[in-house]
Amino acid sequence: MSNPVIFAGAGPGDPELITLKARNALANADIIIYAGSLVPRALLIWKKESAEAVNSAGMTLDSIVSLLAARYRDEQKIVRLHTGDPSLYGAIREQIQALEDLSIPCRVIPGVTAAFGAAAAMKMEFTLPEITQSLIFTRISGRTPVPELESLESLAAHKTSMAIYLSMDHVDRVEKILSDHYGEDSLAAVAFKVSHPEEKIITTLIKNLSKAVKDEGIDRQAVILVGRAVEACAGNFSAKKSRLYDAAFSHVYRTSGR
Repeated sequence: MSNPVIFAGAGPGDPELITLKARNALANADIIIYAGSLVPRALLIWKKESAEAVNSAGMTLDSIVSLLAARYRDEQKIVRLHTGDPSLYGAIREQIQALEDLSIPCRVIPGVTAAFGAAAAMKMEFTLPEITQSLIFTRISGRTPVPELESLESLAAHKTSMAIYLSMDHVDRVEKILSDHYGEDSLAAVAFKVSHPEEKIITTLIKNLSKAVKDEGIDRQAVILVGRAVEACAGNFSAKKSRLYDAAFSHVYRTSGR
């Protein structure tokens, strides 16, 4: 029983935005257990014809682990396919821990998360020289709480580039918090189903955020982006140029031209 259970990132939705390593794992798998509430079936284009595909959307942790364990004992090649990157809101640790308790080996293949898919679609850079050099991934507290020190209010106070996941059900609260810290006339972008055929990206003033997403019928599968990077992407100001390619800036690979 030498085949580890592979947890693979499916990327944001486009079947071509999966990594080559994950695609190869899908092509070799005997069974693929995919998070069907978020991973489109289009990703299964990479599986072999004989492979079984199981949608885990209606399954519990125990039933998922039981299925993984049974197929591992049958010496099958298993891929557990998660949306985006498995390490970000993927609930993989609890699955891996349960498998490790059963002495079942696992490995993880990273993927492209929605915030990076959105940045690519917008041609946006999250880190701008002397403007913003940090990116926060977070969510607002809801049915699933967040630690008090990581509340959206606390993190928004830093005014960095921020990607807010899993928060569309509480967009009114998000709007209020972002207005307080980034300013109600600053811009936010909302990226819905990035890289899917239904992709939609809207840019709006923060004070109009709730109305904008409701007008567009966006209530899930979207990430909210905020910060000076969004402003620069919209052309509201010109960021300073990086020193990386400045002719007057020397580094180990290039001497100054002056």
